[in-house]
Amino acid sequence: MTAIVDKTQCIGCGECVSNCPLDAIALKDDQEGKAFVDPDTCGECGECINACPLEAISL
Repeated sequence: MTAIVDKTQCIGCGECVSNCPLDAIALKDDQEGKAFVDPDTCGECGECINACPLEAISL
């Protein structure tokens, strides 16, 4: 299972992007500047969950 971003909580701060060791997360313009996790790249390590200040990411 891949990381899931709650778009109602994500503010697009980028903490998850900079902390993802696999570069599986990007801030997408077509997602209103919010985080998007590539399910094919996500390794389910949880680093993004730990980095998110708003707890907007879960597995």
